[in-house]
Amino acid sequence: MLIAILGVFVLIVGIVLRRSPEPGNRLAGVVNVVGLGIVIVGLLLSSVKIIDPGKVGVQALFGKVQDNVLESGLHFINPMVEVTTFSIQTENYTMSAKNNEGQVEGDDAIRVLSSDGLEVTIDLSVLYKVSPSRAPYILQNIGVNYQDKIVRPITRTAIRDNAVNYQAVDLYSSKRQEFQFKINKTIADNFAKNGLEVQQILVRNITLPATVRASIESKIQAEQDAQKMQFVLQKERQEADRKRVEAQGIADYQKILSTGLTDKQLQYQAILAQKEIALSPNTKIIIMGGSKGSPIMLSDK
Repeated sequence: MLIAILGVFVLIVGIVLRRSPEPGNRLAGVVNVVGLGIVIVGLLLSSVKIIDPGKVGVQALFGKVQDNVLESGLHFINPMVEVTTFSIQTENYTMSAKNNEGQVEGDDAIRVLSSDGLEVTIDLSVLYKVSPSRAPYILQNIGVNYQDKIVRPITRTAIRDNAVNYQAVDLYSSKRQEFQFKINKTIADNFAKNGLEVQQILVRNITLPATVRASIESKIQAEQDAQKMQFVLQKERQEADRKRVEAQGIADYQKILSTGLTDKQLQYQAILAQKEIALSPNTKIIIMGGSKGSPIMLSDK
């Protein structure tokens, strides 16, 4: 549109030159033609609008926002219309205690009071996007700086309002998922009223007071020691059972030997053993008629 305005200015210069004396009036015709050409080119360029991928355009004519949304691509519009583009891609708004990690410099973590009166620090990321059909509403009622007006204050308020219903330890451990689900619903409902869609709420980190962390670590260590002791006791019981079974087996074996073997069986086994010794190539002297009928064997060594 600026080009067309420049062309109008050139036309005015041409009109002035035409009324001026020689030789200035001779250039008036050329100036007027150039000015008219610039106006036409400016109007044509202003009538063509290209919306980049991942964005939508909202038209406003003399301050009045139009409801129809320009999607990505080439459009021919009224050259007098002003087009404001909005990204409809997923955006990330992070509030973190670490410097240069979020949208705000310095420590921007959310500090809340739990139901037991302890201060808990929460790092959070909100993934959201602009609803394409609600882009005119955002331009009309909120403006392009919707992050500062909607995303940040609604998120921080939702975190504080929900955290007061939980104890600090529960936020850190057992009820963390429940807490995240509730704040997701609260934020999503409020965003929807303002033309924004929540993609996901990420509770990145929950930091408890040092005394509470020490208590939790002590409890965890005690639980680990108890589990270790249970393992040791179970192992000792298994070893005792093994020894009991082994002793019972030995006792049963001795009982079988004492009740199942006769004197004749023992004499027969002794004769077999003596026979093997007598047939051995080692030199020996065998004296028959030992005590209880057993021979006496003497080696030459």
